[in-house]
Amino acid sequence: MPAQPGPAEPEPPAGTIRYWAAAKAAAGTAEEPYAARTLADALVTARRAHEAAPEFARVLARCSFLVNGDPVGTRDHSTVRLTEGGTVEVLPPFAGG
Repeated sequence: MPAQPGPAEPEPPAGTIRYWAAAKAAAGTAEEPYAARTLADALVTARRAHEAAPEFARVLARCSFLVNGDPVGTRDHSTVRLTEGGTVEVLPPFAGG
């Protein structure tokens, strides 16, 4: 008897990535949608979408992130869960004090 397929995994949550300052310039857009379960997954997808712009990956590596208004800080991006309708803010380092 063939194995029965398990329950289908639900679609990943969808939301918005917002780019600021140098991240916005490197992405060539102020925002774009995500469909990802974690911040790490969303960033992998974003890097792939912008791989024709090498500056994007360089800027992204220096950015800090807010997920639904909460700072990610030093947490592993694979542990930061994204939510349906959520927002990821991509914040490059800012000059000044």
